Amino acid sequence: MSQRHGSAVGGTKSHRIYLLLKDAILSGRLSAGDKLPGENKLAEQHGVSRVTVRRAIQALDAAGLVRRQAGVGTVVLEQPLDATVMTASVSNLMPNMRKMSQASQVRLLEFGYGPPPAPVGERLGMAPGSRAQRSVRVRMIDEKPFSYLVTHVPESIALHYDEMDLANTPLFELLERSGVKVDHASQSISATLAGHEIAQALEVSVGSPLIALTRVVFDEQGRGVEHLEAFYRPDRYRFQIDLERNGDDSSRYWEPRVGSTPTDGVS
Repeated sequence: MSQRHGSAVGGTKSHRIYLLLKDAILSGRLSAGDKLPGENKLAEQHGVSRVTVRRAIQALDAAGLVRRQAGVGTVVLEQPLDATVMTASVSNLMPNMRKMSQASQVRLLEFGYGPPPAPVGERLGMAPGSRAQRSVRVRMIDEKPFSYLVTHVPESIALHYDEMDLANTPLFELLERSGVKVDHASQSISATLAGHEIAQALEVSVGSPLIALTRVVFDEQGRGVEHLEAFYRPDRYRFQIDLERNGDDSSRYWEPRVGSTPTDGVS
């Protein structure tokens, strides 16, 4: 969704309904050819007026997600092939990062050095007053943004590459070139709402829902070598967990399967 489409929605209630219906379409819960419930039905379901529902549907129409057909109703449209959605495997964090880097492009927005925020420095195990290299990048596929990445790398490591290197090479490759032996990482995934700066970079409306990921990468000595904060458009990026059944008949359980396809969050 672009800024232009987002601004066409109108008020907060209509924007909320727009986002709910948009998510249902892009996630496949509403397929091409399906009809949306009528305005009266949607107004009743969401506790709003028909005018509010009408504004949301008009925004869906403007975004190319639905079309109003006389005598039929509002029909979900087939999404174009270039509406690419990156799929990421949570169970396979480190391998195959090169596959995603080759399928996407990066735009470097910021590059500089300075003391990191206290929580970032603590998670990286940096001494007070130490400096880190901070970068802000946007990753794109088919020239459309899908992720906003903020990374901090300890200065002693980051001095091995420059701004041009980071604009053209995935950070994990630059870390390897710096002699870092990546061993493991700690990662959390949650949800958040887009602030003005991130919304503008990802071409969404302020307040749009985003997938938020925080990851700290460690080397073989257990030293923090990278702190990543990533924000993803949920209509262009999704996480996948491949599971397998283990245990005996009395205590069967699911656990992540290692070795599945693309990994998440190229940094």
